[in-house]
Amino acid sequence: MKAGLRRGRIAGVRVTQAHHAPPPQPGSPPARLQTTPIQDQQIRVQGPAGSWWGSGGKAPSLALFFLLAVTPARAQVDIARPTLAAQISTRIVEITTGFTGAEILVFGAAERLLGGEMGDQVLVTVRGPRSPQVVRRRVEFFGIWLNGPSARFLDVPGFYAIAGTRPVWEVLPEEARAEGMLGLDTLPLLARGSQEPAFRAALLELKQEDGRWQEHAVPVEVSGGRLFLTRIPLPATVPTGPYLVEVLLVRDRRVVAQQTLNLEVRRVGTAAWISTVARQAPLLYGVACIVLAALAGWLGSVLFRRS
Repeated sequence: MKAGLRRGRIAGVRVTQAHHAPPPQPGSPPARLQTTPIQDQQIRVQGPAGSWWGSGGKAPSLALFFLLAVTPARAQVDIARPTLAAQISTRIVEITTGFTGAEILVFGAAERLLGGEMGDQVLVTVRGPRSPQVVRRRVEFFGIWLNGPSARFLDVPGFYAIAGTRPVWEVLPEEARAEGMLGLDTLPLLARGSQEPAFRAALLELKQEDGRWQEHAVPVEVSGGRLFLTRIPLPATVPTGPYLVEVLLVRDRRVVAQQTLNLEVRRVGTAAWISTVARQAPLLYGVACIVLAALAGWLGSVLFRRS
């Protein structure tokens, strides 16, 4: 093979053609193409669903047919995918010394009609940071109440709320609810210590009483057939940390679209400073509280002293 020759394969033949060769001299014969048939050459075509192998010139035709058949199908799936757009009124909830609670507005729109018996359904969940919780039973001993048996729950959401256009147990089967932890009865509350069901029931009751766990306390309202909104209340005792707001679109008893939004609850100002001191220097915080209480008592006795 001379230097400057170029090889290639076209439709089952090997082509050898000169390139970068010196220009032909006057009167010389034109350059010729040398072709050599290729027998049983394997050609590999990489497609969306893997690699296809063929022989000779048939493999490109098969691969081209496969690509043309699959591409429209993928486009149809993308076009038919349900659409859901959701947003929240605020991304940060600030807790100050005068914090008495807040409210989160979750709103959005869907492609099809919402609500009713035949329309799509919307579920909204809000989950707060997780932490261990201890539930104790008080026992009476000679007129004195003491701490008795206890159960320590390892992974408990500090805040949990779920709302919907209809109750979650009416729009989703039990398996889907358990998989997505949709509903208070689906929370995996694993406990150490006493395994009595009464401790789990007591935890549910305590969390619901102070408003940190809510199950369909407020509905998801539908406006105009495709717009939805709900207001999730946050109590004064809401824990700080990152929150997840999930909006689910349910159709034919299955979730067809989902959107997740981030929310943060944090302390600011004097409340943040007091909280930081209490965590990082508990001894100093305790002494300061005792001193302030003593000063307040002394000042009250001076102001209201009888002459």
